[in-house]
Amino acid sequence: MKFMAMCSSGLGSSFMVHMNIETALKTVGADGVEVDHADLGSAGPESADVFFVGRDLENSVSQFDDVVVLNSIIDQDELVGKVREACQRHGIATTD
Repeated sequence: MKFMAMCSSGLGSSFMVHMNIETALKTVGADGVEVDHADLGSAGPESADVFFVGRDLENSVSQFDDVVVLNSIIDQDELVGKVREACQRHGIATTD
């Protein structure tokens, strides 16, 4: 299973969300998830199972299947909830 954070340049914000997803996965007790980050132009639908983007990029990712749109890329509570939901959708065990 692979989660990917994406932003327009693939540097600052996607890397920050990448690190925060790793923290969120530990918080929810999920194992076996690889996390990466990329820019929109480099990633394709086959690049990951779940893609995380900020609200500003929501219209740019229609070709991806499982997209998690973050209202705030710095809100860790929102991210933990959405990571937990993504794990549950994909049958990844989490702790409550």
